[in-house]
Amino acid sequence: MDKPAPAQHHIVDLLARRWSPRAFEERPLEPEKFKSLFEAARWAPSSNNEQPWRFLAATKDHRADYDRLLGCLSEGNLKWAFRAPVLILSVARLLFEDDGTPNRHALHDTGMAVENLVLQATSLGLQAHQMAGYDVEKARRECQIPSGFEPVAMIAVGYPGDPAMLPDYLRERELKPRERQPIHDFVFSSSWGRPSPLVR
Repeated sequence: MDKPAPAQHHIVDLLARRWSPRAFEERPLEPEKFKSLFEAARWAPSSNNEQPWRFLAATKDHRADYDRLLGCLSEGNLKWAFRAPVLILSVARLLFEDDGTPNRHALHDTGMAVENLVLQATSLGLQAHQMAGYDVEKARRECQIPSGFEPVAMIAVGYPGDPAMLPDYLRERELKPRERQPIHDFVFSSSWGRPSPLVR
């Protein structure tokens, strides 16, 4: 289902087409498309080229791995994410590799890699839905994530499905118009809270 952003100013088509649906077809991803997602993530920018992102990824072809990730999701996300053929958990390395000092940009940079992955998915005719609703400590334990690494977000990836398969309340959310704050609400001048004249 296409649901392009009603942008008030010009943005590239790929950005306008990216959104986070919940209706997935269960058909598997082709291996080349799966690899393409992570190649896109690989080329994200990062502080000092640290590349702090890591990904735990599973398809239904590897059921034990898939179920381990699926079992960490919140009840609300389980109601729809079980149909996605791919589940991914993004993880950030919190310390710089060279000297072990804290990398305060690790979460930001991991988010950059995920956005690359999500946009690549959109370009391939796939959809990706990022989720904060999962048990972080269970993921840390079940997936044996070591100290110094932080689970960030779960991501469901797959082909678009029919919203009719969703529970009523989720179908309504799927079909409602997309909304965002106007840019003058979050772009300030050099003084906090004072809207920038550049975006009026």
